[in-house]
Amino acid sequence: MFVSPFVRFWFACISPIFKGIRDGNYEEFFKTFENRKSEFASLIFEQLSHELIKQSVKNNEIALIQNQTIVKLGRYWDDNIDIDLLVETKGGKVIAGSSKYTNSKIKKSELTKLKENCKNAKIDVDTFVLFSKKGFTSELKSLKGDNLKLYTVKNFNF
Repeated sequence: MFVSPFVRFWFACISPIFKGIRDGNYEEFFKTFENRKSEFASLIFEQLSHELIKQSVKNNEIALIQNQTIVKLGRYWDDNIDIDLLVETKGGKVIAGSSKYTNSKIKKSELTKLKENCKNAKIDVDTFVLFSKKGFTSELKSLKGDNLKLYTVKNFNF
């Protein structure tokens, strides 16, 4: 599995067309990269989201899990469900999150989808977190509280 951003980039964009690049033909590379660059940005944004949650838990910034340490942090997926962020604390509290690196505001439907995925995976969640490049709709912002945390790129100051 290619988890390092450079290795993913190499095998997705360079390796398949290496001969053309070696020969000075970069047109195919630029076309390939343009079609896949959002995948790379999304992956890195998701990884940064994981780091931000570590920092938020460490700094007691999430009310329902104050004074707890993380024992598991990662993703959850199976054949039908994909959850970008799943955290379990030493005290048994669970955080589930979604990370979206898009040029539009995140809507309430993203939270609904995350909650449905957790329910279908039989995961009892204490706090939901959403990460967005461009922010959130007013409807979603109005739901923010102890059970829902919203983070934008402005929060990545660690």
